[in-house]
Formats: sequence, structure tokens, C-alpha cells
Amino acid sequence: MMKIKGTFLDEISHDIPHQNWGLEEWDKDFGYMKEAGIDTVILIRCGYRRWQTFPSQVLTSMEGCYTPPVDLVEMYLKLSEKWGMKFYFGLYDSGKYWDAGDYEKEAEINRLVIDEVWEKYGHYKAFAGWYISQECSRKTGSIIDLYAGLGRYCKKVSGGLPTMISPYIDGNKNISQYTAVTSKGESVTLADHEQEWDQIFAGIQGAVDIVAFQDGHVEFDQLTEFLSVNKRLADKYGLQCWTNSETFDRDMPIKFLPIKWEKLLLKLQMAQKAGYSNAVTFEFSHFMSPQSAYLQAGHLFNRYTEYLRNYHKKD
Repeated sequence: MMKIKGTFLDEISHDIPHQNWGLEEWDKDFGYMKEAGIDTVILIRCGYRRWQTFPSQVLTSMEGCYTPPVDLVEMYLKLSEKWGMKFYFGLYDSGKYWDAGDYEKEAEINRLVIDEVWEKYGHYKAFAGWYISQECSRKTGSIIDLYAGLGRYCKKVSGGLPTMISPYIDGNKNISQYTAVTSKGESVTLADHEQEWDQIFAGIQGAVDIVAFQDGHVEFDQLTEFLSVNKRLADKYGLQCWTNSETFDRDMPIKFLPIKWEKLLLKLQMAQKAGYSNAVTFEFSHFMSPQSAYLQAGHLFNRYTEYLRNYHKKD
């Protein structure tokens, strides 16, 4: 049985409405996560463009980032320790340098952020690893150098804590969130996907420990094949392969709403068929929490926890 063991924390909102939670709401949500069997939380990114989750001197001075009213990183670490969670720290996404091909500038800023963060928060027992937040689907630009360089630097600074990436597949649902269209005509073939990710994994071996491909960009009848390829390549290069089972729906013109339970169940079953044993999701608080701004999210929580209970009854 596939279970969701981890969730991203989307607190630097890019294309999903902010919920304006404080400590009380977050504390309650960690409790709901625990009830659903989640033991790992992953900060999706510590900053995006000029917004940040903690008062970073590096980002404020170098990128003119705004000073946040609350240190969310500290809050999440304390809540992780309270609820027995592992916390992965997500790096900074400039939203401009690496998009424009300046991968070294992106890496330079992040190395300084990594130093700052480890000095500030590295003493927390819940600090369990790092998330390299730059997402890709193909072997574009210097993505191998970016992943490998930042992965090695994270491990060097923190004494070898694990690093994680969550790429996606350039499938027919790889569509901009700024359009009502839900699919495109051309998409990557299974063979090209395998060839490119074989090269990427070869280049990041030893620097990245965990890969969790997003599962929402291909049609359901293609998913098992792509999941199987990802798992085979990860095994080849010694990476842990998890699935990022998205709890929002990519099949609707409204971007983005909680997914139908039947679809989530199908994706989890496909991952199990492909040999996976770990799943994370993007993301619990908006799309699966009983206190989400979306009423459907609480219903998804009910269906998922029923699924967990029914499985245990069979045992």
C-alpha cells in the first residue's frame, strides 16, 4: 500500500492563493499531517524573487528581498520537533538568473544562503536535509552543474545531510498556469525522457540523494511507464526514488483545485505497481487539509484517512 509520507510547505506562494496562517493554524495543520501519517515536511523554497520565509541578510542585501514579519523557517523547525517531523530546507529561487541561463549567479547566491541557514538553524534536531528548489523536466542549460554543485555544497556544509530534487516530466499536461488550456499537442517521448535523465542522473550522482518526480504532467495511462523509467534510472545511479503525488488537479481549466480522490488513489496505485515505497505530495495544506481555504480539501483528507483505516482493518 502506497502512503503519503511527506508534504511540501508552499509558503512562498507563486501560483496558489496564500492562506494567511499564523502559528495557531500551522500548529493545527501539523497535527492533521501527523494524523494522515506524514513524517516529513519540505519547504518548497526559502525565497522566491523578493519574497522570503526568514529574515535573510544575504537575500535582503543582494536581492532587495522584503523582510518578513515572521521567521517561518524557525516556526516550521519548532513545529517539526513538536510533532516528530523531519524538515528539509528549500533553497532560494531567484525567478530570473537561472531562467535566463545564468546558472552560476543562481548557485552563488544559494551558497551564501546555505551558509547563513546552517549557521542560524543547523542546531535544530529536526533539520534533516535540503531541497534544491529549481525544477526542470529536460537536460537544459547547466542544470546538471547547478544540481551537482548545490547538492555537494549542502552536504559539505551540513556534514552530509541528504539532498532532494523534485523534477517533472515534459508531458502533454506541462502547461502554463496562466492559461485555461489543460493539454498541449507535443510532449516528450518515453525514450527521450529516459536518455536525458540518464545523463542528468550520471552527472548528479553522489550530490543528490533523493529524486521525487511530479506525477501530474502525463496522462494516467502513461504514468506507470514513466514512473518505472524514473525508478530504474534512479536505482542505476544509487538515488532514492520517491513519487511526488500531486494533490491538485491539472485536468481542469481552473488552476488549481484539490484533486478528485479517485485520481489520487489511481496515481498511488500506479506508483506502487512501478516499485515505489515512498510518496510525498504537493501539497497537504492547500489541497488536503481540513482547514484549507478549499472545502474539497477536507473531504479529500477524509477519503484518504478512510483509505488508511480500511487498509489496516484488512491486516
